[in-house]
Amino acid sequence: MAYRAVLQRIAGALPSLIGVVIVTFLLSRALPGDPAAYFAGPAANAASVQQVRESLGLDKSWPEQFWRYLSDLSHGSLGHSLTTGQSVVADLVQRLPASMELTFCALIFAIIVAVPLGVLAAARPDSIVDHLCRALVTMGAAFPTFFVALLFVYVFYYVLGWAPQPVGRLDEIYYTFPSEVTGFLLIDTLIAGDFAAFRGALAQLILPTVSLGLFALAPIARMTRAAMLAALGSDFVRTARANGLAAGTVLFTYAFRNALLAVVNTLGMVFSFLLGSNVLIEQVFGWPGVGSYAVSAVIASDYASVQGFVLLMAVAYVLLNLVVDLVAGLIDPRVRFGG
Repeated sequence: MAYRAVLQRIAGALPSLIGVVIVTFLLSRALPGDPAAYFAGPAANAASVQQVRESLGLDKSWPEQFWRYLSDLSHGSLGHSLTTGQSVVADLVQRLPASMELTFCALIFAIIVAVPLGVLAAARPDSIVDHLCRALVTMGAAFPTFFVALLFVYVFYYVLGWAPQPVGRLDEIYYTFPSEVTGFLLIDTLIAGDFAAFRGALAQLILPTVSLGLFALAPIARMTRAAMLAALGSDFVRTARANGLAAGTVLFTYAFRNALLAVVNTLGMVFSFLLGSNVLIEQVFGWPGVGSYAVSAVIASDYASVQGFVLLMAVAYVLLNLVVDLVAGLIDPRVRFGG
């Protein structure tokens, strides 16, 4: 019956997607500035600006523009970007792997640090590990990502010289981009057998990964600690201890397995949030992802690009929630998708 649950989840997400399409269209029209004047240039006269506006279809009423937008969507088109001259779909497909690679690496870093820290903090309340966990959670939630990113660039690049210049995914002065297979640079360099480029790409990825991962670390560690404390205080854990089971067996086989459902739900939420909020990290490190693309589109009042980015994030959020629901059902068979 899993396929029925998937179809129900997708059907339930359709009203949300329709709402996103409508709200995005209205908000993009509320952006400051006139895209026709922007692309006509500072030396253009009123006639030239009006000609550009007509060519872009901006002289039509909002209902007419919205109908045209829906017509393009029905044909799988998100329009053309005014800043790049390409279709928005092509731009997003080209830039999405960079954002996905950064987001995946940041999430993996956060999981490696936060989950063990949360488990140990719950196993030893009020210990040094517990206080360290609380301190990291507080610091991770207190400092904005762009501040941490700028601080890392200043310390590790300008002062210490340990990190490479923040010029994007790979410094093309020293390395050559491999043929694109997956779009994930670390994987593509390994497929091409270019280990020097792999090391260069990994070096470029460390600082943005840690900057973004520290922001994700706080909610994951906090939820892991809270879920583990609840599991360790439950009746079945007390029964397992009374039966003389080893402490490690009680901690990981019983407590952590039952706390895993809450942790997975948090991971899905954090991943979707990171994918849409890594804009500032991409700006600081010159990362050619969808976040920096969206910033350029907003500055230029590029309606089609802004709408395409928001719609992509909405679809990604729905798909991530669907994956989280499926994984939750595998972890705990008591979960029912239709409920």
